[in-house]
Amino acid sequence: MVSRWAPLCDLAPRCLWLLGVVLLLEVSARPANHSSARERAASREEREILPPDHLHGVKLEQDGHLNKDFHQEVFLGKDMDGFDEDAEPRRSRRKLMVIFSKVDVNTDRKISAKEMQRWIMEKTAEHFQEAVQENRVHFRAVDPDGDGHVSWDEYKAKFLASKGHSEKEVAEAIRNHQELKVDEETQEVLENLKDRWYQADNPPADLLLTEGEFLSFLHPEHSRGMLKFMVKEIVRDLDQDGDKQLSLPEFISLPVGTVENQQGQDIDDNWVKDRKKEFEELIDSNHDGIVTMEELENYMDPMNEYSALNEAKQMIAIADENQNQHLEPEEILKYSEFFTGSKLVDYARSVHEEF
Repeated sequence: MVSRWAPLCDLAPRCLWLLGVVLLLEVSARPANHSSARERAASREEREILPPDHLHGVKLEQDGHLNKDFHQEVFLGKDMDGFDEDAEPRRSRRKLMVIFSKVDVNTDRKISAKEMQRWIMEKTAEHFQEAVQENRVHFRAVDPDGDGHVSWDEYKAKFLASKGHSEKEVAEAIRNHQELKVDEETQEVLENLKDRWYQADNPPADLLLTEGEFLSFLHPEHSRGMLKFMVKEIVRDLDQDGDKQLSLPEFISLPVGTVENQQGQDIDDNWVKDRKKEFEELIDSNHDGIVTMEELENYMDPMNEYSALNEAKQMIAIADENQNQHLEPEEILKYSEFFTGSKLVDYARSVHEEF
């Protein structure tokens, strides 16, 4: 007697085979960004020892691009994460009004430029302190023996290890003065890092960085000398005629690339518009159409009180609908997206609720 389950039994091996093929295809089709544990570790090491591209509370990125989050960074300080898009709106409104009351020192329910300037300086100091704390951790990562100094060769070995090289083999090759085989891109990064290392090394130069010098290496905004170096690098990259200063066309010139659609064109148009406004209203302080290294340095210095005052006036002007040169609760709620990155609805009614 033939079992009624026999046909199904015959199918079982084929199903298993088919399931195996599907699973194999699924594995092979996984996106390349599913990195291995080793790759993730290397990425973490890079973040610990490489200077960050983005500097909180600084107007320009290290590549010369405008810092799009600057206004939120100097208004919110360490509370940047408290205004996520999915945060409860009423709680966010209340939080924004708490900040308003802290900025409004004389409690007249209006924020003046001077009050905003003081607040900007205070929030910038928070970012500075945060960088100091992070640097302490990062310095330990490159100074495992804890002697308080890191040599260029030690740092170089750590950097190449983060790129997948054997730290032990690299250190041995450096000790024996052997040539290291690295790709062209890595070699270029190494040369730029070495220039930066020399700049961070305070006199008398010994190519050994202390924790404080390493902070300047990672965060040029913490050192007048390193800020000058960063400005010099930005001018070098943007300066097309070699006069070591920037004209408006040089500052607003678009990065190399091809615009493929209207969305890309809109992004380019906004790039030019934003940089032109920044150049004319804030960077070119004497309005002669030329930005010198000194003007750019003053603009980028996060602890420059004059720049902070100009920034305060600009931030107020964005939301000052009644043109009284002050920021009022209704205005800050209406323009919450500018100050916090999140749009808080029903702003007019919310003013009375929160107060």
